Parts: sequence; structure tokens; C-alpha cells
Amino acid sequence: MNKLNPSVKHHLYLGTFISLWIFVFAFFIKPFNDGTIIHQWTTISFGFSLVTFICYAITALIQKVIYQKIFKWSIAYELAVLFIFYLFFSLISYLFYRSPMLYGSYDFLEFSTKIVLKTSLTLTPILVVGRLFLIRLKSTPSEEDDNITIKGDSKLDILKISKSALVCVTSSHNYVEIFYLLNGQLGSKVFRSSLKKIQQDADFLIQVHRSHLINPPHFISWKNQNTISLTQIEIPVSKTYKKNILLM
Repeated sequence: MNKLNPSVKHHLYLGTFISLWIFVFAFFIKPFNDGTIIHQWTTISFGFSLVTFICYAITALIQKVIYQKIFKWSIAYELAVLFIFYLFFSLISYLFYRSPMLYGSYDFLEFSTKIVLKTSLTLTPILVVGRLFLIRLKSTPSEEDDNITIKGDSKLDILKISKSALVCVTSSHNYVEIFYLLNGQLGSKVFRSSLKKIQQDADFLIQVHRSHLINPPHFISWKNQNTISLTQIEIPVSKTYKKNILLM
């Protein structure tokens, strides 16, 4: 798996699905039953399903932060994210298991081998299939999802284009110049705004210089150690931000 859908919203949908699956799994299979739990299994199942949702939500936030720094994905990163999820799941579900609500008797090692391992064997295939589905969902975005509206300080400073058309943004004093493709030709628009504000509005851009942001898909090659070639334009790169390109 060399792609990722970084949308937290989409992954929360997946988190809801797997938490519902955990509820059903816990209620009927009772993998958490060590012979000492006497509470209603509806309550227990709901508790573990809520833990699952929380753990996956945290994982979704972490993977988005990672992706925004490296702008690439691989099987190694995917395995690392699954490890992070199961680490959180093991720790938080164990705290719930040993809490005054349940008073479970297993120690952490027993809990991990007898409960978490049993759960992961059935949950992992669902997670993998679900995450693959989210990648397909990302690969066919609607036109509305692909559009971005950039606004300047003036009410007349507004530009609505597709994310894929945005090439780069440069700044000078209190102004920014936005370069974009229109009918295959490079165009630009000058706004009164700041580079920081533009990056907040378009968080998929990465900084390569104190005065320049780029849209990673438009990166073509290095012209020399201090300059990169983008689609129909070249811009400088500073040592401070060079690592952002090297990690793309």
C-alpha cells in the first residue's frame, strides 16, 4: 500500500464501522470473558467499542500529521500506523478492563495474548479492506471537494480554483502572488495577504523558502542545489526548508 487517504473525517467513518463491529464481536464472542466479569455484556461491549473508536480516531490524527510532513506513503508507514493503533488499543482497553467497572483479572501480558491478539486476528483484515476502500474514495473526489477558495485581506481578493491547478505561492512584504494553471497556461493573481494565512487555508502546500509555498504534485526536478523546477516556473529553495522537498 503506497497511498493514503489522509482525511480524518473519512477515517472517523471507518472508526465508527470497526467500533460497531467490535460491539457485535464482544457481545456474541465474549473474548474479554476471563470468568470473573459479571457485568452485563451490553455495557461491556459498548465500552470496548468506544475504546476502539477513540484509539482509531487518535491514530487518524497521528497519521495525518505524519503524512503532512512527508507527503508520501508506503507499506512500512502503513504497518507503523497499524502498530500505533493496536498499541493504543492494548493500553486503553486494558485500563478499561482493569477499571472498577470490570475488575478483570488478567495482567497486561495475558490480556495482550488472550484478548488483544484474538481480536486483532479478526479486526486486521477489516481494517486493511476499509483503508483500501478509503484510498479509492480519495482517488475519485467530487469536483466540489477538489476546489479551494483563497481569500485576501480585501473582499475583492478571492480566487476559486481546483487544488490540482494551484502550482505555488510567493510572498513579498504584505502581498502574495498565487500561480495556477488555467487551460494549460500559467497564470497568477496578487493578493494583499500573508504566506502564513495562505498556508492555513491550503494546508496541502509545503514551504520550501521563507517566501515560497509549493503544491507537491507540481514538483518536477532540482535545477541546482538552490532551485527547483515546478510546472512552468522555477523557484528558490532555502537550506532551512530543503528537507521538506527531500521527504516528498
